[in-house]
Amino acid sequence: MPTTSSAPGKVYLFGEHAVVYGEPAVPCAIERRASVTVRERDDDRLRVSADDLTLDGFTVEYGVDGGSPDVDVPTPLIEAAMGYVDASVAAARDAAGRPQAGFDVEIESDIPLGAGLGSSAAVVVAAVDAATRELGVELAPEEVAEYAYEVEYEVQEGEASRADTFCSAMGGAVRVEGDACETLDAPDLPFVVGYDGASHDTGALVAGVRALKDEYDFAEDTVEAIGDLVRQGEDALAEGDVAELGRLMDFNHGLLSALGVSARSLDEMVWAARDAGASGAKLTGAGGGGCIVALDAGDSTETALSLTPTCAEAFRASLAHEGVRAE
Repeated sequence: MPTTSSAPGKVYLFGEHAVVYGEPAVPCAIERRASVTVRERDDDRLRVSADDLTLDGFTVEYGVDGGSPDVDVPTPLIEAAMGYVDASVAAARDAAGRPQAGFDVEIESDIPLGAGLGSSAAVVVAAVDAATRELGVELAPEEVAEYAYEVEYEVQEGEASRADTFCSAMGGAVRVEGDACETLDAPDLPFVVGYDGASHDTGALVAGVRALKDEYDFAEDTVEAIGDLVRQGEDALAEGDVAELGRLMDFNHGLLSALGVSARSLDEMVWAARDAGASGAKLTGAGGGGCIVALDAGDSTETALSLTPTCAEAFRASLAHEGVRAE
C-alpha cells in the first residue's frame, strides 16, 4: 500500500518578508491542504504526477535523459515546483539512510500555486513525511519541519525562513523569529481570503526586497517596523482582540507596499474588504499578486471580494489546528 500525508497551507497575520531578516512573524495554518502519496519503487527512479497545484496535470519520470513537464505556467514556477519535490525526496532518503530509494509520487492540492498560501511548504512537508514513512521512518512534526525548511532554504537559494514550513508541520498559529519557533494559542479567527488568480516567483520577490533594503535606509527601517508591529500583534492575538488585529494588519499591508511587494490587484481586494467592513486586510505571502487575507465574521467581505474585478475567488478559511498528518 502507498503512503499518504497531508499538510495545510497558511496565511500570515503579520511578518512576511521581515521574517527573512530575523524579525518575528505569525503565520496561521488554514484548512486548505496538499496531499502527497508515495510508493517505493524497485529501482532508483523518481516518477512525479500532479493533477492540481493550479497547473494542467502533468507526469514527469526522471531518468538518465531527464524530463520536464509541459504546462502552461511560467517556467520559474515549474522549475521551483520540481525542485521542491526533488529536494524533499532527497531529504527523506537522507532521513531514512536510503540514498538510492526510488519513488512514485502523486501530488494533489487545493492550495493555489505561488499565491501566498504556502503551497510549496505544504507540499514539501507532506512529501517529507510521506516518503520517510514509506521507508519505515517516523519523524516528529518538529523534525519534519526542520527537514522541510532545509528543502525550502536550498530551493530558494538561502532566502527562506522557517515560518511556512513550521506552520504547515505544526498547524494552528505559530511564532517564528530566526531559528526560534513556537506554537501559539489562538482563537478561531474569521479569515476571508481573496485570490486574484495569479502566481508569483517567491524567490524573485524576496530578492527584490533584499536589494531595496541594501540600497535604502528606509527599507531597513521598514523591515524593523514590521518586526515591532508583530510583537504588538502577539498581545492582541493572545487577548483575542480582532479589532486590534485588523488595525495592525492594515498597517502591515502599508509597510509591505512600501517595500514594493503589493500589486494593483491586491490593493483593490484589500480596499474592497475594508470598505465592506472587515476589521483589517492585507496581502499574505510574498506578494506581487496572489492572495489577501481579511478578518470578518459576517458575509459582507466575502461578497464584496466576489464582486471585485481583480478577485478570481473568495472563500472563508478556518484555522487548521492539525498540521502534517497521515491520511
